[in-house]
Amino acid sequence: MITTNSFLSWRLALILLIGLPAFAAGDCGTGVIPVSRIQGTGDHSPFAGQTVSVEGIITMDARQQGGFRGFYLQQADGETDNDPQTSEALFVYTHRTDGQRGDRVHVSGRVKEFHGLTEFTDITAITRCGDGRLPEPVSVTLPWQDGQSPEHLENMRINIADKLTVIDHYNLARYGELTLAAEPQTIATEIQEPGPGAQTRHRQQTINRLLLDDGLGVRNPRPIPWPGPPLSAGITIRTGDKVSGLAGILDFRFGAWRLQPQSAPTFSPTNPRPPAPRRPESATLRVVTLNLGNFFNGDGRGGGFPAARGAQSATQFEQQKARLVASLTIPDPDILAVTEMENDGYEGDSAIAELARALGPHWRYVDTNNNTGSDAIRTDLLYRSDRVVAEGSASRLTTTPFDRRGRPPVAQIFRPINSDRALRIVVPHLKSKACRGAKGPNRDQDDGQGCYSHRREQATRAIIRWTHALPHPNGLAGTMITGDMNAYAREAPLQLLEAAGFINTVHHFHGCTDTSCKHTSYRYHGRSGTLDYSLVSNGLLPQIVGAHTWSINSDEPRALGYKGPVTLPTGQPWRSSDHNPVITDLSL
Repeated sequence: MITTNSFLSWRLALILLIGLPAFAAGDCGTGVIPVSRIQGTGDHSPFAGQTVSVEGIITMDARQQGGFRGFYLQQADGETDNDPQTSEALFVYTHRTDGQRGDRVHVSGRVKEFHGLTEFTDITAITRCGDGRLPEPVSVTLPWQDGQSPEHLENMRINIADKLTVIDHYNLARYGELTLAAEPQTIATEIQEPGPGAQTRHRQQTINRLLLDDGLGVRNPRPIPWPGPPLSAGITIRTGDKVSGLAGILDFRFGAWRLQPQSAPTFSPTNPRPPAPRRPESATLRVVTLNLGNFFNGDGRGGGFPAARGAQSATQFEQQKARLVASLTIPDPDILAVTEMENDGYEGDSAIAELARALGPHWRYVDTNNNTGSDAIRTDLLYRSDRVVAEGSASRLTTTPFDRRGRPPVAQIFRPINSDRALRIVVPHLKSKACRGAKGPNRDQDDGQGCYSHRREQATRAIIRWTHALPHPNGLAGTMITGDMNAYAREAPLQLLEAAGFINTVHHFHGCTDTSCKHTSYRYHGRSGTLDYSLVSNGLLPQIVGAHTWSINSDEPRALGYKGPVTLPTGQPWRSSDHNPVITDLSL
């Protein structure tokens, strides 16, 4: 007969022999509440604030250095409640080291809602109950079912049945994140008028996204985790690329649904880097428009860089300048219309003088006698003097609303050499959508146009009046308004310009559908849209032989920018700015 003492001695010996933890058998399988009951059917746990015990399988351990300081616990497949409205998993926040992936564990702690994530914290005990079998992942697709967030799958194992599209890589180098969706997403007011419908589209886009995370809670992860091989000048991730083989834990952190992967996904470069649009043989004039992304040259003599904008060192500036020169010269333009040029005059050590020298010996710039306003940046024009003549003096609009604020637009007439026809170019740069200081009608009106829509509308009306009032000399073929309007294609400034007879040349040649526009110039929070335009007066349209955006910047991760951690060889244009150039070809 085996006595109690001898049984305990035998059990202890077995524990020491095979290395099992010393736990009381009664801890496992008793006194537990199913995870699905803790999760409940809503956004918040009905047990929040209560101390309870749960039991399940560790599906992912995130307690490594730089991890999330916890693990994901999911109910075993045979113990689920079979209710598709409830999640079967929790995140357990703990410094305790007990258990590993695949273990069945009994955990006691407090239920907490942490910024939208239901988690277990203040853990008092973790008991290993033996080996477990990982729950089978749930197969899901995007858009989410019924357009609802996947709260019922929080913290559970999933796999994505289809390929997803990369729509944002802004935080790739900073947090190791990529934003994915079923298809590319376009700014709502790029394709529909501002109002409730645009806001509804915007909200639906926001819901139907998934972030591919890296399983870490650190800033600036190195190496950069995606696309697998290190991000480099030749190995990039462009928006529009596809990702497949997505499997892992569906997590919710920092206001977004995330996949913490448990296997390496596969990236397919379905949006390759494009060459510059070919210049048509019939084109006698090519205009390239680009937001320079704050071109500041320090003191102009290779010294300090005191401005908060642009490059912060001589090394950064040389990289920025080289990339911009590549972006501006590869398309072989005759005229450059630029925005975000440092507003530091026109002397030899000014930013525009330095850019002209870098472009080459034939390049000149239009001097407007410092009548450029008080903003830190301005609009400008440069041209090839061996191909184009600048006729007469340049003008700037310095009356209301540009007399006290804003960036006065510049206007100049150009004539191709050996031609008797000329073109007037007007370069605006309207107020951004950032809300700092916005009051009254300039506050966000919740119609999709963001802040300062009223100010942009008033500025556009002034530009139209000014443009119509400028002299029209003999031989003037028409007017092109080209620059950064800080407004998308269906917003008020563009509607006003259309009503005044100005035609969006890029949309004229590359139409949009109800869901997308292929030729856009900017990307914001995962949505593409147009901020930079080539708009021509009605009579000039027959002379337009082509108009494009060249997607060298907004599709590329900012990690490749001149301030980023990845250095590009000299002479490459990629991520020279955050805006794409607009290229317009004319036959005058």
